[in-house]
Amino acid sequence: MKVAVLSGGIGGARFVAGLRDALATGDQDEAQVTVVGNTADDIWLFGLRVCPDLDTVMYTLGGGIDPDRGWGRRDETWHAKEELAAYGVEPAWFGLGDRDLATHLVRTQMLGAGYPLSEITAALCARWDLGVTLIPMTDDRVETHVVIDDAGAPDGRRAVHFQEYWVRLHAPVAHAVVPVGADKASPGPGVLEAIADADVLLVSPSNPVVSVGTILAVPGIADAVRSTGAAVVGVSPIISGSPVRGMADRLLPAIGVDVSAAAVGVHYGARSHGGLIDGWLVDDSDSDALPELTDAGLLARAVPLYLSDRDTSRALAAEAVELAGSIRRNAG
Repeated sequence: MKVAVLSGGIGGARFVAGLRDALATGDQDEAQVTVVGNTADDIWLFGLRVCPDLDTVMYTLGGGIDPDRGWGRRDETWHAKEELAAYGVEPAWFGLGDRDLATHLVRTQMLGAGYPLSEITAALCARWDLGVTLIPMTDDRVETHVVIDDAGAPDGRRAVHFQEYWVRLHAPVAHAVVPVGADKASPGPGVLEAIADADVLLVSPSNPVVSVGTILAVPGIADAVRSTGAAVVGVSPIISGSPVRGMADRLLPAIGVDVSAAAVGVHYGARSHGGLIDGWLVDDSDSDALPELTDAGLLARAVPLYLSDRDTSRALAAEAVELAGSIRRNAG
């Protein structure tokens, strides 16, 4: 069985880790999993290319993630950050740990030598023995910018990089979200093939605006999802009207979507109605949304969605794969 996953940061990484465990412990030992990672959160800092979502997946599956923060390296130290601050180097609001810094140094050095991000990602992942294949959504530069209020700007608003919006400004009201460069980007090597060849395509519980949304903004990827022969199942990132992690509740209104499990499922839309997914998992607490989702053409189920530990991540991934199997059986 071939499984493809569209994944963003912490929620996506934990879901993929659970998927790997679920497939290894079931009757799918030979399953091939390809993870298409968001790169629109990427940023250049201190002369280094930082890829937060790719690295979060890599560290999580490789056992190097900080389990409390959910991002960055475990057993991290911050000497370089302290020294940069002592020199007065900006931005002071974004810190790179010493262990994490090594990853960005290697990546930037390889970029300077002419290697594309896809080959660099493969080289970095070789160290970690992920058990899956991680590929970036594109080798081209795409950056998410968010339009916010700014009384000092000529029209009262300005656009900031997503990392500044989230890390420095703590997610103020967003008026628009723009994946700069996405319209001119091309899918990364293997992305369209992974989607087309998949038996199961999973949309992880990542931010539907700045993680999954930016992956789908790369020309050709959404069309590939619509046309794949795979069963496409998504997992809600919203539980009881709140995001599991992150700031989806601050960004969904900017694209005209209510902050609810049902609204996000309808936003993705049923492929039978020209949308992107066939099935949608919501949390048990959102079971009252099932009729609306069914009316929208989706095969929906309510299951526990909280990824509190390895067992719950594995159980959720198994539910997603099982729902995909039901869709494939019904289609057959």
